[in-house]
Amino acid sequence: MKKFIAVLVLATALFACDIDRFPYNAIATEELFESEGALASATAGNYAILKGDDNGFGFIHQTHRIPEYAGDNVSLSGTTTNPLFYTYNYFNSTTTYLTNTVWSVGYKAIVGCNRIIEMAEEGVSQGLDHQIGENYFLRAYALFYMNNVFGRPYSQGTSNLGVPIKLTTREDDNPDRATVGEVYDQIVSDLLKAESLMSLPKDNIFATKEAAQALLSRVYLYMEQNDKAIEYANKVIGKFSLVSTSDFPKYFEMVPEENPETIFCFKYTETEYNESNPWRAVGSLYARIDGVGWGEMYASKPIIDLYDQNPGDVRRSFIWPQYLEDDNGNLIPAVYWVDNSYKYQFRDTYVENGKTYFDDGNTQYEVLSETQGNQTKYYFTSNGTKIYVTKDFDMEKRNGYPRFYITKASLQEGIGHLWSPVISRLGEVILNRAEAYAKLGNVNLALADVNTIRARAGIPTYNSPSDFPAGKTLIDVVLDERRMELAWEGHRKYDIFRNNKTLDRRYPGTHLSGANPYEMVLPTDDRVVEYVPQAQINAQPSLIQNPPLN
Repeated sequence: MKKFIAVLVLATALFACDIDRFPYNAIATEELFESEGALASATAGNYAILKGDDNGFGFIHQTHRIPEYAGDNVSLSGTTTNPLFYTYNYFNSTTTYLTNTVWSVGYKAIVGCNRIIEMAEEGVSQGLDHQIGENYFLRAYALFYMNNVFGRPYSQGTSNLGVPIKLTTREDDNPDRATVGEVYDQIVSDLLKAESLMSLPKDNIFATKEAAQALLSRVYLYMEQNDKAIEYANKVIGKFSLVSTSDFPKYFEMVPEENPETIFCFKYTETEYNESNPWRAVGSLYARIDGVGWGEMYASKPIIDLYDQNPGDVRRSFIWPQYLEDDNGNLIPAVYWVDNSYKYQFRDTYVENGKTYFDDGNTQYEVLSETQGNQTKYYFTSNGTKIYVTKDFDMEKRNGYPRFYITKASLQEGIGHLWSPVISRLGEVILNRAEAYAKLGNVNLALADVNTIRARAGIPTYNSPSDFPAGKTLIDVVLDERRMELAWEGHRKYDIFRNNKTLDRRYPGTHLSGANPYEMVLPTDDRVVEYVPQAQINAQPSLIQNPPLN
């Protein structure tokens, strides 16, 4: 055990100061596997490699940032020298630490898993088998997330390049990039093996049989094997419980192990948070809490509008509007809208003779209302045209962008930006099944799953397709529900492009600043996948780079 600890400390030190180092290096020795306890420690080391720490530089942090910053649920309020700007704007870079961390740390974890898989003997005990299974799961998890970053969606062709499949600890085994199809085959193989080996009940902060099944439901969905996605969703549904409607706004504040909906997450503790730099936590960019956080990336106008189609949707509670107050501490009534240049316009309102008005220059406008479905819509008329507005209060702004803070990556146990990233939860698995049913044309079962999620959100359910919003198909409804339910959990970019949808970013944000902004990103665009980090190509010149941006 002393030797294991020394090796782990040395490996951690090397990792911390040499992130660009070639990742295919073994980090364990045979002595680590002399007992079940030592194997457990080595397995814990593989979890730790993926976690990094809570200073924002871990594999888990970057595999959250990349699909969220490049989606349509966020709005950056200014320019920055941070490489997140390249991901957010789709100006992909070969030198950003975001992608280099995913590659280098991902393979360090994979090699750690390989060491255990190579050396630990199956069939000795239930406990050892479970720990071996955990390493198969972690290897599959890392490959899946890496392939999403560097490879095109499975639906766009299995012959496209994915990531190298590294299955040994040999330093001379330096595989080139496999195809997307080959990587997915390996992921499925590893998860099926993990499922067969893991049989112990464990807290949801460890891999379990159900964690493997939940991830398989998503993997098969991405592979468009819808029957298999349903089969594996069914293995999980019924073993976990949705958090109640009243408790859901506090979902990410719960102690992870006490959350009945979470299937698997990576846990961070208060000690880890306090010993790290909270300003580098993922939640720091989304919100400023108790004086800590940059608070520069806000909820986008489209996702806010989607929630507001159904007043009372509890999922909107993860958005914290930062309201201004007057000199007496009162909120300031206002209306706001987005103009034709995709800029927010705010106007303070006042009441005269029971009617609400605002002034724009020397012109007074009355704020009128009408009923649309279950919504009251507000508008004013200018030159005979209705301009719809949100009637609310004036807000704090940064560079003209209202501060709609996002709190899904903050406030665990009420502590600042402490956050334990959820990899799989029951709500997602239900929506995996809903999407698979929709693609198989099973309207009733797809709607039943969608309605389960909508009922928990506290909003009206659908009796039939005739209830759908105008112009929406069944798959549109499912994907909209998935968007609202899983916003800011690391899914959005992949859900758009694997369904061959176009990313529409015609809304306020600095992604529209400068020359040639990308308002619409096609699913076939080269920029949908990140570049292989140049540091990795320098170390292994046989690696093929993704196509340059047009």
